[in-house]
This record gives sequence, C-alpha cells and structure tokens, in this order.
Amino acid sequence: MADTFIFRAALQGSAAVYRDIELDPAKSLYVLAEAVVSSFNFDFDHAFGFYTGLTPAKIYKTFPKYELFADMGDADPRVLGVKKTRMSQAFPEVGHTMLFLFDYGDDWLFRITLRAEGKKSAKTRYPRIVATRGEAPVQYAEDDEDADDRPGFGINPLTGEKIEFDK
Repeated sequence: MADTFIFRAALQGSAAVYRDIELDPAKSLYVLAEAVVSSFNFDFDHAFGFYTGLTPAKIYKTFPKYELFADMGDADPRVLGVKKTRMSQAFPEVGHTMLFLFDYGDDWLFRITLRAEGKKSAKTRYPRIVATRGEAPVQYAEDDEDADDRPGFGINPLTGEKIEFDK
C-alpha cells in the first residue's frame, strides 16, 4: 500500500475550484471528509456521505455508499459507515472517483478523485493541502447568519438545523 494518497476535491459544477489533499490511506473516510471541509474553510458541522453514484439521479441508488448516518445506526443496513472504512478500502485504485455530499440541507457536492499515490515526507503533518485552485465559496450566505433571529425561522432542537416555519 502507498504511504499517502493524493485526492482532488473539486466543487461539483465548478471543476476550476479544487483542493488537492495528501492523506494517510490507512485513515478513515471521516478523516478525508474533515480534510475536504477544512480545505474549503467550511465548518465541519453537518452530516455527510461518500457516494459511488456520480450523478444526482444515481447518488442515492448506487452502492457502495458510505454515510455518517450508518455510524450513528440510522441508515439502510447496506450503507457502510465513514468512521471504520479506510480510504484505501473505499478508493481501491488511482482514478477512482466518488461524490462527497456535505450538509444534506445545503447539498454541498464535491467530486473526490484519487489522483496519485505518494511517499510520506519526514517532519510533515498529514493531511496537508498540496494544491489549491479557485476561491472557496462562502458556506453560509450572510443573510443565513441572522435567519434564526427573523420571524418564521428557528432551530430544530433535535438536529440543530435552521428551519423555516409556515406563516
């Protein structure tokens, strides 16, 4: 097995906005998710999944798929978890691609491709960003920050998600 994997995380629909991230392939998909979210300066505050269905029509229908919900015991039994699945298991060869869906409310989609295998460097901390292109989008629009203060908006006490009430 390679010492490191180098992934390209490209914003779906905008291939010119991406981050190349080098990680230890023995680590979990959870670590990959955290690295992708961090590389785009997003808060790691929502559920997520990795999907082999590479189109919106196939994303939920194609197996295997890996979701945080499976680790929480709240998923179809065919869905695998992200905390126990190693990157080397989910990405068996260079060129393998999956969609990473972060935040099922805002539906941030990233195309994750295993671009290369590498060798660990001494005194280097992983994960690490090895290439960046394009400006990261803003995770939350400015008006979203005050949404819970406006009439008709609130926070779901069970999920912590912002919700809009019927008026």
